[in-house]
Amino acid sequence: MIYQTYTLPNGLRIIHKPDSTAVTYCGLVINTGSRDEVEKEQGMAHFIEHMLFKGTEKRRSGHIINRLENVGGELNAYTSKEETVVYAIVLKEYFERSMELVSDIVFHSTFPQKEIDKEVVIIIDEIQSYNDSPSELIFDDFEEMIFAHHPIGHNILGKPELLESYTTEDANRFIQRQYKPEEMVFFVLGDLNFNQLIRYGEKYLNGSTTKNESIKRVSPTSYQPIRKEIDKNTHQVHFILGNRSYDLYHPDRMGMYLLNNILGGPGMNSLLNLSLREKHGLVYNVESSYQPFTDTGMWSVYFGCDTENAARCEQLVLSALQKLCDQPLPENALKKYKLQLMGQMAVSSEHKENFSLSLGKSYLRYGKIEDMETVKQMIEAITAEKLQLIAVEMFNPKDLSVLIYR
Repeated sequence: MIYQTYTLPNGLRIIHKPDSTAVTYCGLVINTGSRDEVEKEQGMAHFIEHMLFKGTEKRRSGHIINRLENVGGELNAYTSKEETVVYAIVLKEYFERSMELVSDIVFHSTFPQKEIDKEVVIIIDEIQSYNDSPSELIFDDFEEMIFAHHPIGHNILGKPELLESYTTEDANRFIQRQYKPEEMVFFVLGDLNFNQLIRYGEKYLNGSTTKNESIKRVSPTSYQPIRKEIDKNTHQVHFILGNRSYDLYHPDRMGMYLLNNILGGPGMNSLLNLSLREKHGLVYNVESSYQPFTDTGMWSVYFGCDTENAARCEQLVLSALQKLCDQPLPENALKKYKLQLMGQMAVSSEHKENFSLSLGKSYLRYGKIEDMETVKQMIEAITAEKLQLIAVEMFNPKDLSVLIYR
């Protein structure tokens, strides 16, 4: 994979992947998310993401919205546990416009109080909508169980009572503490001259918001499994079980990705889908997920089913986990699963918006981009015995936490 990189004097890094397309994808990945909030700031990172669109030193919210929309482009953003991402998609002739706009809202937002008061109502409505969806809410509640008493377990959207107290001063304090240029990557996927791109970067991205020391991340403390049931008066039982897992830098991370894909990934031939849905007809949806962070991780299995089938479904999940622990996969099955994962990754890389976002995040976290050939070699090197060892470590029944909505 050919890509070009440059570091500005303020420490902000630029990465460009040339692509012969009429559309350019670009944006800033910022190494700040909900885990970087102090206790009374819950929801602040996501709140800031919303407020970046509400006015800068030279633009009102309407001007921000129309700046790219008027030329058919898009401006978007999202917040995760460890990152805030602001990005744009435009025709390549409007690239400079998109870089300038992204830079303006990240480095020069003013957070007007009247806009805060309006936007908080919208975010609280977002929270209430989320609370009405048990199949989504259960994942947040489960993370709070897995990472009890640690900010990585906090809901990204925050708490309404805290949001209603936030002011312009609170927003500026968070920005000044957390939005450090040296903790940012500007990514570009498009047909651009790199020297010109650097000149634009020096013009628009060379500012600094750093005034205070950011809060140093503290790793989660020891983990204690827990089983919990909550009466939600739902039509279905919603069930999730899981464990802490490997971080982004763990040598067995790729093995965990493969194992999770085999167990309950997006393929209809995942072990859990074949068992709970195809063979026994007990669920509409069953899935497993693996989420690594910079210093920890988690994996989980989720399903929804009728009340009378919950115990049976749980037993089938535990049986599938135990089978992966008890014996290594046959070589022909392992080869098939490896081909499946590599194919899924190749297909995903063709989705240019997703690829551009992963470009920025990979460079932020690893300082490099691994091409598909390197990834394929990593997957090929995983043995059946290694997968079995990972399963034994991750799927031990004594270490599994369970959360059930009834």
